[in-house]
Amino acid sequence: MSQQASPRGTFLKIADSVKVLIEGDPEMTELPSLTEVMREHGVSRGVAIRAYGVLRQEGLAEPAPGERWRVVRSGDRVDRRPLDQRIADIITADGLKTGEAFPSASVLAERFGVSRPTVTKALDKLETAGLLAGGGQGRVRTVRAVPTREERS
Repeated sequence: MSQQASPRGTFLKIADSVKVLIEGDPEMTELPSLTEVMREHGVSRGVAIRAYGVLRQEGLAEPAPGERWRVVRSGDRVDRRPLDQRIADIITADGLKTGEAFPSASVLAERFGVSRPTVTKALDKLETAGLLAGGGQGRVRTVRAVPTREERS
């Protein structure tokens, strides 16, 4: 029988090491990427996901659609709505009127801390819903309609 280390419980050890990172850095808002965990601990993606699942069960972390896993701290208010809804709120928050230019995908990606393709998918949903018009490569998106109160909630 070989003397290899058993993979059983490895995800628990990884979860414990990430807990130490979270506790050691009160400013930490996102967990390391799954790729970083895989590289650092020499494990598969499934093991890294399982470790993050433990953190989720313990209420320390949660997945964010289109983003990295984020740290959950008591007292923190995090907007957990889908990205397209958060982007739609820009129309009313920034006081944009029908026909005005909407921020670019690059600007929105920076603002929400996500990738441009993720923002593009959310913008496509808003175009389908009739809130935005235009878009595409080199074209400026414009506000087609201001969301009503019911659409925003």
